Amino acid sequence: MAMLEDMPSDSPIIISKPTLKFERAAIKRGAKFVCGVDEVGRGPLAGPVVVSAVILNHRKVPEGLNDSKVLTAAQREALYEKIMASAIVSIVVAPPTIIAQLNILQASLWAMRKAVLGLQVKADHILVDGNKLPKDLPCPGEAIVGGDGRSVSIAAASIVAKVTRDRMCLIMDFEEPQFGFSSHKGYAAPQHLEALTAHGPGRHHRMDFAPCIQAQRMKTIAA
Repeated sequence: MAMLEDMPSDSPIIISKPTLKFERAAIKRGAKFVCGVDEVGRGPLAGPVVVSAVILNHRKVPEGLNDSKVLTAAQREALYEKIMASAIVSIVVAPPTIIAQLNILQASLWAMRKAVLGLQVKADHILVDGNKLPKDLPCPGEAIVGGDGRSVSIAAASIVAKVTRDRMCLIMDFEEPQFGFSSHKGYAAPQHLEALTAHGPGRHHRMDFAPCIQAQRMKTIAA
């Protein structure tokens, strides 16, 4: 097998796109409604984890669905509107209080299960992005590593969750403009860490995350 550096410089780079492969396999096994599930926001120091569960209408799959991370904000917004208009969607938010209570992984799994249960139509099969399935799902499911780039249903869920969380970050920014949530979305960007040190944690910060704990400690000492 040729190594990457041995390939001609003009060789095309093939970028894979999500398909209905997993959905069709589940339908072949007897499922009728296949649901994709994804979360956004496990890594930030502030704000919620947002989970979306999506059952697509396979006759009206919006063109251009892909992992939300490879799409522009404008593409995500346009696809969000199409998904919401044509699919069955459930969205669940796990705020910092739930994250602190359960830990970030369990809060994500908790929200995934709640999102599935919140669908207006009961799913027959669940496709979850990642390597873990929530417990006590109402039907069979499978965890798919890199699923948001492999399954269109998971890709749709990733877009809905991402757009929803980004919009929530705009509200967070309006409430606490000193942290700049609209730009970094709560992630540990240099300007966020500087603001955290200068002002101490705000109401949207995850107080079980080390940088927030340290910032609160420094604020207490300074007082």
